[in-house]
Amino acid sequence: MHTLLVTGRLLSRALWNGIANVSSTPEPNIHRKNESQLISAVCGFSKERQIQRLIKGQFGDDAWFSAKYKTADVLGVADGVGGWRAYGIDPGEFSLQLMKTCERLVNLGLFTPTNPSELLAKSYCELLHHKKAILGSSTACVVILNRDNNTLYTANIGDSGFMVVRRGKVIRRSEEQQHYFNTPFQLSLPPPGYRQEVLSDRPDAALTDNIPVEDGDVILVATDGVFDNLPQSIIVNELIKVQGERCAGRLQMVANSLAWMARNLSFDETFISPFAESAFFNGINTIGGKPDDITVVLATVAI
Repeated sequence: MHTLLVTGRLLSRALWNGIANVSSTPEPNIHRKNESQLISAVCGFSKERQIQRLIKGQFGDDAWFSAKYKTADVLGVADGVGGWRAYGIDPGEFSLQLMKTCERLVNLGLFTPTNPSELLAKSYCELLHHKKAILGSSTACVVILNRDNNTLYTANIGDSGFMVVRRGKVIRRSEEQQHYFNTPFQLSLPPPGYRQEVLSDRPDAALTDNIPVEDGDVILVATDGVFDNLPQSIIVNELIKVQGERCAGRLQMVANSLAWMARNLSFDETFISPFAESAFFNGINTIGGKPDDITVVLATVAI
């Protein structure tokens, strides 16, 4: 009973965080003819089993945002590097502030709808010059749907990422950036005296792409807690359920399903996860999922 109670609380908190985003999404039919927009839903979990204080836009050390401005819809995720906890630094603070700053810049129109890499760079620069030191490291993935030309612009640094599915096929998936196994590219703001000891990649190291979108395309933006624990075939089988979906509630159900499956498999010690397969490829004999924070931002394109 205790396990069921905790599970129920975890799920209800994850749903609250996601639904808070869905409720702010405008109705699909309020846009100019032939102009695209994203209908989105969010769900996620902290890897910690105990109940934690809920902060909007955050699941454990993961963070996310969703924002709209005139002719652009913007989604993003970031994954704080947990190793900073050993130095007394909250790994989730850097990722959360990075995403919050991106969201604020979008809401103010201080970004270019065709350049998500620039948005990440501006956000990182603001944290760099923040009056209060915001320390840590994070991977990040930001995508911008430019409604003027129905094109999705993407920027990804590290092992968070995105996937675009059309008519049941993956038409584009982000590429991981790793210095070496389980050590992704990352934006970093280390404490004084640690700069030479810390991996730190520039925002312009992000891999960028642009993808013409069609009505009904499904877009997944997620942290590595999803991609390390869910094989692509499982992800696609879920995403095809919302091909062309314009109901935010149904989109939320699939976002919940993806996050819940990723969480369950992350603690399955017998599962041959994508993370275990990658470890084997790198000469490490291991099996099972990878316990991690999980963030799913799911969207469909409506034109």
